[in-house]
Order: sequence, then structure tokens, then C-alpha cells
Amino acid sequence: MSTTILSSDLAPMLNAYPDSMGGTLGDIVEFLQRPELKDVFSSFYLLPSVFHTDLDRGFSVIDYSLNEMLAKREDLQKLADLGIRLKLDFILNHASVLSEQFQDIVKNGENSKYRDFFIDWNQFWDGCGQMTEHGYIQPEERYLKDMFFRKPGLPILMVRFPDGREVPYWNTFYQEVRYPVVDAQDIMGAAGVQYGRAEALAEQINAALAAGKRPAEIELEDAYRADIVELLECRRKYLGQMDLNIKSPLVWEFYDNTLKTLAGYGAQIVRLDAFAYAPKEPGEKNFLNEPGTWELLARVRTLADKYGVALLPEIHASYAEKIYERIAEAGYMTYDFFLPGLILDAFENKDGGTLAKWARELAENGISAVNMLGCHDGIPLLDLKGLIPEERIRRMIDVVVARGGYVKDLHGQKNMYYQVNATYFSALGEDEKKLLLARAIQMFMPGKPQVWYLDLFAGKNDHAAVERAGAGGHKEINRTNLTKEQMEAALQTEVVKKQLELLRFRNTSKAFGKGAAFSCTCEGATLTFLWENEEERAGLRADLASYEYEITR
Repeated sequence: MSTTILSSDLAPMLNAYPDSMGGTLGDIVEFLQRPELKDVFSSFYLLPSVFHTDLDRGFSVIDYSLNEMLAKREDLQKLADLGIRLKLDFILNHASVLSEQFQDIVKNGENSKYRDFFIDWNQFWDGCGQMTEHGYIQPEERYLKDMFFRKPGLPILMVRFPDGREVPYWNTFYQEVRYPVVDAQDIMGAAGVQYGRAEALAEQINAALAAGKRPAEIELEDAYRADIVELLECRRKYLGQMDLNIKSPLVWEFYDNTLKTLAGYGAQIVRLDAFAYAPKEPGEKNFLNEPGTWELLARVRTLADKYGVALLPEIHASYAEKIYERIAEAGYMTYDFFLPGLILDAFENKDGGTLAKWARELAENGISAVNMLGCHDGIPLLDLKGLIPEERIRRMIDVVVARGGYVKDLHGQKNMYYQVNATYFSALGEDEKKLLLARAIQMFMPGKPQVWYLDLFAGKNDHAAVERAGAGGHKEINRTNLTKEQMEAALQTEVVKKQLELLRFRNTSKAFGKGAAFSCTCEGATLTFLWENEEERAGLRADLASYEYEITR
């Protein structure tokens, strides 16, 4: 049985950071202008380090102006001239502590116009718990039992106001508090001690801060303790991302301005990052709560419609929860986070039955999806729960880790796996036949194929990058920046040439166009796809045992 595919935009999309391929967005444009890339990509998902950002390779946005070191307006225009449509990120839940709004709070405290732009923890939980000696409310357990926190403890950053008060703000993701190095003159001015004593104190204090101590924890004489602690605290600096208060009119003004800015860059698709964390209510889930999540999306969609951009909400949830269905039913595109794991599972078990079933579900339900093999984040695993048996997920984790990948766990708990960090090529055992078959399958799946740049070049696990990044740097295994010389050499290899052929076929064949009839069947290790549209057809016969494939037209 075949199913009609209604979407009109199913052509391949490149995915990269602005500095992933040559060093700047201009270098990527130059690459896309090459004859080898003609008719390969119809769109480009440009990751948010193209904006003014500080942390998390772009996902901590200071503001949405272009990063002048990596991108220029004319680069975006050249992409448009190539007929390449743009997909950009909008981080709904949080903004950098270096944002204008947060820095205004640090400077002006209660008098800041942005006082309620972020979530004051104590105001949020007023009447729902007890005030602690540390100045924040500890909510009662009944309010916390359904909440999901990304890190141990309460998601709080204590923010010092100009009057010396400590005010807790909601901080779901990264945070860091830094104290600048002091010298003898600083100590003399603060504590009124002689130079020799001040020099010794500065050395002691800097060593203690470097060891991770807070100012109040440093052993100092009572005579000048308070003055020195005050000196250090008033110089406190922050890094991290602060949760936005979606009940503030100024946040919605910010949302509107951001979507206007992204549309001005030429964005036709806007990926909503971390949107499911944004709606919060005492006693409700702080991730995908009901009905707050859907109300937020509907309101953002009204703004997006004004600027002619389509929204792509990004969320990881198990297949069993059917969140992808709800997003699709509400009229949004959704991510096919199941495909990368399903292909690995099919290869390891020489059986594509589950993969075929998923392909048919996408087509029969008219789900508009963006799919991928690798991406900037990792290979999703949490999503597969309820789709394939737990023991097969576990075996797949073991296989990818044995091939050099890293397991990402939540709160360090092994029973709460989230994703495996590895290049997709390395996850496949660095077997070029497997990579080409995986790419061919992706090209024949319902949905819009998104292609991670490193997969295109058959990139291998970069353990040296992980080592350089230090703690929490596991994602760098799949984010290697390529030089122009490396790309030039890779373009001469068969694995890259054949991938480009597959991508060009998907992009140019009318068989994949709007109104196409689609079918997918599986018999043991043989997986068969067929697309038919008017007088054109495209078929794929994939052998999951030999990793051979045949395309018919």
C-alpha cells in the first residue's frame, strides 16, 4: 500500500556551525558555490554561534546580532542568491547572563526595567515553601515531585543586587560564578592595611578562589574580613544562561523582535530550542507542562506567521509518549529523532522491520519531519524507548561506545541514558559501505533530510577535541572544524562523491515532490522504498546484511 506525501519541501538541508567548514560562513558559501555542490542542498541549518554568543557553542545567546568574526550580511545574501533557504535557531527558554537585560539587573537591581524579565525564584515560589538561611525558598516536596532538573540541586543562581542583597533567579542550564584576581592595592583600598600585609592577603585570597572557595569561606582576620568579602562580592561576575519569564510583556516584545531579526536574515524555518522548559507553574511540570507548552507555541506561532517563518519545535521524548504526534497534529514540523538509532539497530540486527514500520507511520499520518543521521548534539537514544526493546537499545549503546563513543547520562544515572556522542561514521564502525547505505536510506525516508557536515566528509571520532575541551566536552567528538584543504581532499574520495550523488538525486528528482505516493516494505534483511510522482519514480532496495543498495528510476 502506498501513501501520498503532501509536503512540498523535502529536499536536503546542510547543517553546520559558521566556522565548521573553512573557518567562516563566507568559506561555507564558497564551498556551496563549487560545481560539485550544484543542486545538492536546498537549505542550510546554520547553528547559533552565527549570533553574538558566549557559551555552549552558540546556545547561550547574548543577542541575535551576527557574530562579526564569523559572518557578514553579504554571506547570507549569497546563500539566498544560490537558492538556499535558511534555518536558524531561537532559544526560547533562556538568554546569556551577558545579555543587555541581565546585565541591567546586575547594575540596577530593583530599579532595572528588566527586573522581571527573568524568573525571580522567591516570587515564583511565594507561599509554596520555606525561606532558607541562604535566602531562597525551598519548595515543598509536593510541588517538586513532577519537576525535572537538568543538574543536581535546585536550579538557582544567586544574583547580587547593587544594595548587597542576594536574589535567587531560575537557572535551568549552565552557571558559573567568577571572582576576579585581586592585588595588593585592591586590598589596601578595601581593608586599610599596609602594603606587605595586603600583598600576602592578595596571594592567599587568589589561591583560595582558584581552589573554588567562596569569599565567605576564606579564613581571614575579623578586623578586615567583612571589608574584603564585600570587595570580592561586589566584583562578582557570572557565566551561564538564565530562564526567561514568559509572563513578562518585555519577554514577548523580545520574542517578537527576535523573530523579526531572524526573518530579516532570510530565515524561513526557525528551530525552537529548549521551548519545552519555558512554561512553568508551581505544582506543574517544568518540562512540557500542560497546557502551558501548547499555549506558548500557539502564541509564538502568531508572531512567526507575522514574519513568514515556519516553526520547528525541538524536543526529545520517548516514542511511547507520542509527543511527536502531538506536535504534528498541532500543525508544526517535528524532528525524526528516531531514524539515527533505527538505522543502527537495523544494521546490527540485519532486520529493517521496525524502520519500515516507522517510515509508513510518518507517511500514513502525514507527519512533516526533519530527519538526520548525525548532528551537533549526539545520537538520540531516549527517544527510542517504546519503539524498540530496552535490551536492544542497551546493546546499541554498548556497540557505539565500543567504537569510541561516549554515553550522555542524566544526573550521572546510568538508567537515565539520553544520547551517545560519536560521529555517525564512527558509530557505524567507520565502514564506508554502511555510511553510504545509511545515507541512501535517509534519502528515501519521508521527511526533509538534514545532513551534518562532518557525516558528509565521513568524519571520525575526535577524541583529542574532547580532551582539549575538558569536563563536559564530550560533544566535541563530533564537532571537528575542517580546513579548506581537508574539504578539498575529501571531495576527491568516493564516499563523499557518492553521498553527493545521493543528495543531488533527492534534491532534483520529481519523484520525491509534493503529492508523491510512498511505500516501504521489509522482508528480513531486505528493505524496499518506492516513491512515485506523476511519471517519475524512485526506488531503493537495501540489503542490510551485505550493506549493498540499488536505486531504480
